[in-house]
Amino acid sequence: MESEVYPMEGKKRGPLSRVLKWLGIFLLILFCALAALILFLSVTEYRPEDREPLGIAGDASAPLHEGDSVTVLTWNMGYGALGDNADFFMDGGTMVETADENRVQTNLEGMIAQIKAVSPDLLLLQEVDVNSARSHHINETELLRSALPGYQSTFANNFKVAFLPYPVPPIGKVDSGIMAFSRYPITSAERVQLPIPFSWPMRMANLKRCLNICRIPLEGSDRELVLIDLHLEAYDDGEGKAAQTEMLRQILASEAASGNYVIAGGDFNQIFSSADTAAYPAQEGKWAAGEIDVTAFDPGWQFLMDATVPSCRSLDQPYDGADREGFQYYLIDGFIVSENVTVQSLENLDLDFVCSDHNPVLMQVLLGSGK
Repeated sequence: MESEVYPMEGKKRGPLSRVLKWLGIFLLILFCALAALILFLSVTEYRPEDREPLGIAGDASAPLHEGDSVTVLTWNMGYGALGDNADFFMDGGTMVETADENRVQTNLEGMIAQIKAVSPDLLLLQEVDVNSARSHHINETELLRSALPGYQSTFANNFKVAFLPYPVPPIGKVDSGIMAFSRYPITSAERVQLPIPFSWPMRMANLKRCLNICRIPLEGSDRELVLIDLHLEAYDDGEGKAAQTEMLRQILASEAASGNYVIAGGDFNQIFSSADTAAYPAQEGKWAAGEIDVTAFDPGWQFLMDATVPSCRSLDQPYDGADREGFQYYLIDGFIVSENVTVQSLENLDLDFVCSDHNPVLMQVLLGSGK
């Protein structure tokens, strides 16, 4: 008798096999997505040169002479989205999107109104967005230039990421920088790259901090007023702050050796060791500012911070409705000024952090000894 051959029936997969199969597919998709994200960030990474010329926009015609008195305002604008309603996840808060579009517009309008009321001769701004998801893609540079006629301005990118993938929901696109304004004609402006404390891959989605250096000629003199806008490192382990501060020190020394008048201002994310370091002590668990050792600089440099009013507040919680007595404040905004500049006044303008997590700092100086 011929034997009959029957086809073997396929073995049925058990529940564990099916789980492992779908887990493998999920992990493969996750790996591919991560690889695609890293490739995208690598291709689109902002890679500025060490030194780059900056464009100069607008018209300014006010003459500047040795012996003139000049007002300077510096303000970290918090990209228009860090008003008194906001906290921020990087500082211990919970928010990623910190303001809707209407609130961003309201914050910007409030800051512009204050700038107009002060009407400074020189203006140094930090965290100015061009086209960022966090500020609803409002072009803040155009808004400021339109609102402040009679100034020339320069803009230097220090944060440019096509897509910031963290946290959840992600921050998304960021295009931001520092912006300087002058009522006096600017002959040239330059972006100078500062040391970057982060290595690959963190470097791709992080700030590329820089200096925005503007040169303003003085009529009847071969000297210049060198105006430096800055926003130094905040979230590194301290080495980045030190390296950036050292580079700043070298540039300041070089300009002073040329006989120029030098004003460097902005958000240092550090307190000067000569300032009242006990004014706003760091609270446990909160972001802590670094310290700039002023003795590391050549004698004669003036380090200026007004300790009577905090220049910054913590973003671990909203400011509106908070206990003001127990709040974490900071003193991190101010100026470094060369010896040949006479400081006539310095004041942190107490605006109660309504439109930004920083208060503006106003300084009046005389270009010369004043004798």
